[in-house]
Amino acid sequence: MVYFKHVPLKQHHLIKKLFDTTLLLTGNNQVNVSAGVSFVGGEEIKTLNKEHRNVDRVTDVLSFPMLDIKEGSKLSAFGDERTPNGELYLGDIVVCVPRAKEQAKQYGHSLKRELAFLIVHGFLHILGYDHMEKEEEARMMKLTENILLNFGLERKDV
Repeated sequence: MVYFKHVPLKQHHLIKKLFDTTLLLTGNNQVNVSAGVSFVGGEEIKTLNKEHRNVDRVTDVLSFPMLDIKEGSKLSAFGDERTPNGELYLGDIVVCVPRAKEQAKQYGHSLKRELAFLIVHGFLHILGYDHMEKEEEARMMKLTENILLNFGLERKDV
């Protein structure tokens, strides 16, 4: 399940499918797993970036994991973290729409593709994936592109 804040209704279905596909392709196809997705402007994401990362600039996406998941961990190991109703809340993803528009134009692809990329990127972060090392980045990018390929949103050469 995905909770939305300031996300246009027409984008809910795609984001839910991206979430489900990300869970499936990471081996985490669990029932009653959820996350939040918010669309914000530049000032709001800049404030969040400053407050949580001490970086005073606009960024494209921020992830706020609720669990200490490591890459490759399975969500089934987090049964004790479920709420009384059985929900496992993974965390929140915040996407800066103006930055996504700039990047879509810069990379020569659609806004839909850029938003999907950022959302999958955020989902992978709350599932424990990172890109601090080159090997981690390569794995994360390959998985991201595989997920987007399922939706016909692969990266085009510019």
